[in-house]
Amino acid sequence: MEDNYDHHEESTAGRHAGPGIMLLTASMQLLYKDRRAGELCEQIIRYQSGKPAKGVLPPAVARLADQIRKILRVRTDPKYWEQFQIMHAVKTLHRPVLLCGKGLIDLSNGEKRILIVMNETGIGAWQDNVIGQAKEKFRLTARETSVVRHLMKGWTNKEIANEMGLAVQTVKEYLKHILEKTRTTTRTAIVMQIVHCAARDEPAASASDPVAPHATRKPVELVGA
Repeated sequence: MEDNYDHHEESTAGRHAGPGIMLLTASMQLLYKDRRAGELCEQIIRYQSGKPAKGVLPPAVARLADQIRKILRVRTDPKYWEQFQIMHAVKTLHRPVLLCGKGLIDLSNGEKRILIVMNETGIGAWQDNVIGQAKEKFRLTARETSVVRHLMKGWTNKEIANEMGLAVQTVKEYLKHILEKTRTTTRTAIVMQIVHCAARDEPAASASDPVAPHATRKPVELVGA
């Protein structure tokens, strides 16, 4: 796929070393791409072709989205996507980039979306910082913070319970409290809320790098994922 997505790319407040986030429709139309995702796409393309191609969706990302699209045709239960994601590592001139893709299904209208999170490997310090901010902002307890940390790894309730030595029902109770504190309705929305809050806390953009009007709005909650 060689379509140009440059006009979709959102300008955010400053550069950061966290993950990039992309959201597409089930027909592969781009709905949202933050600045970090644009930077990582550029890194991948430069490594593969040696030339800049600002705004172009790398073939590796397009293939991952297409895989999710095909699975979404037959896997229409949101609970399935709570425990399933496709991961693919891509080489760049710097660090490898890990692509994580999953389907999102809105229970209210049946709409399907494709979420892709792009991460350079070796960013544990950034994640620790984000989780620390979330703990303070949302007044999370130590146990709730641990649950959030494992959520950001894509773990299931059972995996979190085993790691923390808790019953699955207890983990569900912690998740309920986290949903209430973050004012979200799904596991994926919790992660999105935390990532976006961290991005909004970065230094403001300069006049030469204006923030798009919708960049300061409350993050959209992705229902049913």
